[in-house]
Amino acid sequence: MFRFRDGSGIEGLPLIIVLSNALVFLFNAFQPGLINLLNLSNDALRAGQWWRLVTFVFVPPFVADGAAASLSPLGVLMMVVWFMFLHTMVTALEEAWGSFRFTVYFLAGAAATALVGLLPLHGVVTNGYLQASLFLAFATLFPDVEVLLFFLLPVKVKWLGYLTGASLGWALLTSDAVGRLAVAAGLVNYFLILGPDLWDRILARWRAARHRKRFQDRP
Repeated sequence: MFRFRDGSGIEGLPLIIVLSNALVFLFNAFQPGLINLLNLSNDALRAGQWWRLVTFVFVPPFVADGAAASLSPLGVLMMVVWFMFLHTMVTALEEAWGSFRFTVYFLAGAAATALVGLLPLHGVVTNGYLQASLFLAFATLFPDVEVLLFFLLPVKVKWLGYLTGASLGWALLTSDAVGRLAVAAGLVNYFLILGPDLWDRILARWRAARHRKRFQDRP
């Protein structure tokens, strides 16, 4: 059972996130179709399957469509690499923010996404955008961290963050109503926690640019 201690958030939340996703991934490999009982949709909720309001959080985004996980050597390797990176992200965020703030960040995104599932709309609501928000936060706080893209090419996460942001913007433009709401819900936590700091940075840069222009315009 989740326990809050001295306002510090859920104990061990990063490990809970990683292990729950890894277990669901493995269970789905041995029991294909399990994901279909965990994903969130309004149709399933109306049928009385209220557990989906919680279980969708534990579904890895890359098997959210119900596909069986691959247990080939390459599939296992990719799984291990992904969950190691996920652990690195969520652990770094908790260390940077503290347990309470990280808990608020994660639960705010999860709650907003769950609300989308309560709307009378057809379609599956996944936690892919919630996990994307975790990566965006990581890229914002640690922009110069390098990862090996395709195990070969070193890339700073800020560039992958820009790419992720662009893909989310494209999803907002091209998705159906459920998809657009899911994107927005997945980003609620990002703007709730990081929005004020980002706004302050934008204002600071704008003021600095204005001062430079005034200085350059002096005779």
